[in-house]
Amino acid sequence: MNNGLRILLLDDDAFMLEMLQEMVNDLGYANVHSETDARRALKALPQFKPDLLVCDLSMPEMDGIEFLRTVAEQHYGGSVILLSGMDSGILRAAETLAMAQGLTILGACSKPLATAQLADLLALASSRQAARSGTR
Repeated sequence: MNNGLRILLLDDDAFMLEMLQEMVNDLGYANVHSETDARRALKALPQFKPDLLVCDLSMPEMDGIEFLRTVAEQHYGGSVILLSGMDSGILRAAETLAMAQGLTILGACSKPLATAQLADLLALASSRQAARSGTR
C-alpha cells in the first residue's frame, strides 16, 4: 500500500471527521490533513497538495458542491470521494456535476462510510497516484 498518499478530509461534523481520520490511519495512511471548514480546506490545498479529497456535501458556509466547483477552478488534478448523509439522488447529482467540471470522482458514498469501502477507494486512489507519478 502506498502510504505516501496525501489525503485531505473535509467534514463539518467533528465526530464524523475524527472517525474518518481514525479509519484512514488504521488503514495505513498517515499523510492526512483534516478540516471542518471548507474555506480553510481551500487555503490548505496549495500547501498540502492532496492526492485525494474526501469531501462531505452538506456543510454550512460553503457546501460541498461550491467547494468542488472552486477546487475544479483551481485545476485540482487529484481524486475525489464524495460523502453525504443525504438522499442517494443528491449524491449522484453531485457526482455528475463534479465530473462535468473535470474532477476525477472515485466514489459517491453514503455516510457512515464502511471501512471496507474506504479501503477499496484508498487503494484505487493510491494506484492512480502511483500511475501519475510513474511509480509502482
